[in-house]
Amino acid sequence: MQLNVLWFILIAILYIGYFVLEGFDFGVGILLPFLGKTDTKRRVMINTIGPHWDGNEVWLLTAGGATFAAFPQWYATLFSGFYLPLFLMLIALIVRGVAFEFRGKDDNPRWRSLWDWAIFVGSLVPALLWGVAFTNFVLGVPIDAHMQYVGGFWNLLNPYALLGGLVSLLAFTLHGAIFLTLKTDTEISEPARKIAGRVWLPLVIVLVGYTVGMYFKTDILTKLGIDPGVIPIFTVIALLVVGWFVRQKQDGWAFTFMTLSIALAVTTLFMLLFPRVLISSIDPAFSLTVDNASSSPYTLTVMSTVALIFVPIVLAYQGWTYWVFRKRVSSKPKELHY
Repeated sequence: MQLNVLWFILIAILYIGYFVLEGFDFGVGILLPFLGKTDTKRRVMINTIGPHWDGNEVWLLTAGGATFAAFPQWYATLFSGFYLPLFLMLIALIVRGVAFEFRGKDDNPRWRSLWDWAIFVGSLVPALLWGVAFTNFVLGVPIDAHMQYVGGFWNLLNPYALLGGLVSLLAFTLHGAIFLTLKTDTEISEPARKIAGRVWLPLVIVLVGYTVGMYFKTDILTKLGIDPGVIPIFTVIALLVVGWFVRQKQDGWAFTFMTLSIALAVTTLFMLLFPRVLISSIDPAFSLTVDNASSSPYTLTVMSTVALIFVPIVLAYQGWTYWVFRKRVSSKPKELHY
């Protein structure tokens, strides 16, 4: 296997890990104003993700760094063309991270309310914009023969991209609701399960519309890099099974299949995209691919050696943190950190 193809696969894996793990973080933040009717309930919700949210964001940092090193032209075109939405996403993530640490510094209700809303907005914006971004990857953006983005901000906020944003927003909200059923007591878990049941059907409907729109709005199904085969079918089946498990109050299985559905959905997008990494809407010949956007073989070789050493260490450490904090969060105020 060529190293540029290997790194395309590794970047896809990093994004899968990020969306699976940070997805329920975003969902908890989005649900904070709706389920956290008291300060204690909000503290319980935040404590479910408190030990994990910063570690989950490492997956995004690693994906960005890997893109920069392995595919510098992809990185340059992406971050110049998507500058404003990515800037807004970065600000939202910064505000969200600050809010986690600052809300507990003062008992004043106004102070805590301010940072609680910051967590909500800081979770909502990225959850929406990630769907918009990845939809534009497959839809295509104005890229000229010099691999330069020549469109504007509003090119990115087209109706189909916003539909993709709605898919990711609903998916992460459902993911977060199911996560809360596993990590909290009945005062939060029961309402969270009800919200999961209400969000599930709209997500299925929007996802069907998004899939149909992909056939009419993009060329990605007619220029297959890798045929995903039955993976999209299993994605839908996994999501349908989630709804059944939620109704049966089988929260562990619901979370497992929701995780599987997100992972399979991202896998499908990357398989459909390959060998392109950013599609040009001006001329398909101007699209960025794993060949014309990649670094030198020497750079990819060094990166592969470093990844082989350190990635298992990072995975082991993060797996250990989830094991340590695997129990339900106590609702006793003295045991709540955030």
